Amino acid sequence: MSRTGKKLIYVGSSLKDLGKFPTDVQDVMVTALNLAKVGDKHQDAKPLKGFKGSGVLEMVDDDDGDTYRAVYTVRLSQAVYVLHAFKKKSTTGVKTSRRDIDLVKQRLTAAETYDAALKAQVTKARKEDEGGDPR
Repeated sequence: MSRTGKKLIYVGSSLKDLGKFPTDVQDVMVTALNLAKVGDKHQDAKPLKGFKGSGVLEMVDDDDGDTYRAVYTVRLSQAVYVLHAFKKKSTTGVKTSRRDIDLVKQRLTAAETYDAALKAQVTKARKEDEGGDPR
């Protein structure tokens, strides 16, 4: 990890979706993501229910009666991956919808695949820099 921490990678439409949030909400979410990049955790970030361990986190913020969520994972070695950003549509309860959970799972799988490929590239580059066999 560099001094600035891990890379931040947005999966699917998560960057575009986060960009639709109100500015104050964006600021909160970006602060949480920047903390995650350097190995820290925002005080309001919580493990997303339904995922093993605490490697998939959710930030929730409210603005003008609406609730906004950003889901990200810190459990992969090469980057922090933003998996989903959305405005909660349900007017009752706090449970995340099945559709949103399924999308997070799909994007987490994509992030795991990408992270493994990125790790392989980094390993190969290090071996080449050291003058070793790149295989």
